[in-house]
Amino acid sequence: MSRDTDVLVLGGAGVDTIVYVPELPLPYADSYMIDSGIRARAGQTGDFVALGLSALGLRTHHLDLLGDDPEGDLVRALHREKGIALTEIPQPAGTKRAVNLVSPDGRRLSLYDTSRGHADDRLPEDTVRVLAEASRHAHVSITQPCAHALPVLREAGVSISTDLHNWDGENPYQEPFAYTADVVFLSTTALSAPERTMRRIADRGRAEVVVATAGAEGAYLLADDELTRIPAVAPASPVVDSNGAGDAFASAFLFGWLNREAPQRCARYGAVAGAHACTVPATQADAIGRDELLARVAEPEPGTTTR
Repeated sequence: MSRDTDVLVLGGAGVDTIVYVPELPLPYADSYMIDSGIRARAGQTGDFVALGLSALGLRTHHLDLLGDDPEGDLVRALHREKGIALTEIPQPAGTKRAVNLVSPDGRRLSLYDTSRGHADDRLPEDTVRVLAEASRHAHVSITQPCAHALPVLREAGVSISTDLHNWDGENPYQEPFAYTADVVFLSTTALSAPERTMRRIADRGRAEVVVATAGAEGAYLLADDELTRIPAVAPASPVVDSNGAGDAFASAFLFGWLNREAPQRCARYGAVAGAHACTVPATQADAIGRDELLARVAEPEPGTTTR
């Protein structure tokens, strides 16, 4: 069977409206003057993963529901500009959108519009199957309705990754993703005991690798039943925004994983790409390229600790 696509990305297409605010949390006031402007740009989690993979030279195809609306036009234009194949399923409720409040230190608060979707939305099984059978790997966003595509992906014989984002380890919504994927990413933000949650994912599911990103503290890598602390990488220029850092980490990790590199090396790729993403303003959709990633990874690496 021909696998002409390296990675099929499911879900996570949408538009963010970026507002730079003086601080977070934002104190109540009747109004704020936003000198930097309020800007809408294409790019939610699936878009950013697809962008990151494509920038690293991986043949990438993105599948999601899109509306016939200005937000959908922005998503379509981004994919055309970056040369990323896009299969869109009509979404009468409209394209996903969010408002991101970004503080001066780069932290983000996201307000998601949940009206642009319905519980009975589905990605057509035949479309998922055809695209999966032409792909080496599938990265599945946790946006509705991607959970329903997981059995079809398994039947198609592709490996699967997912990002649980700020899962608390308890919400049942993320469980199908956590226990079906071969590679699982998540953030430590809402976890009281990251190692315990990571090991539960590996024990209950089929994950070969579980990665929990911890922002400026680096990341935790669970592979071959061994937990390794991955140090953070100092950005090459000032930090302006953390938006998209987790998606960049996942993209670069998968770049190494699909090239059969060691998990620790893949995590190093992820740390470098995540640091780079923090230097890119939220109003832009940009990703580290292959040559820059390899050059940064070749620099002296800080020590890691294992237990």
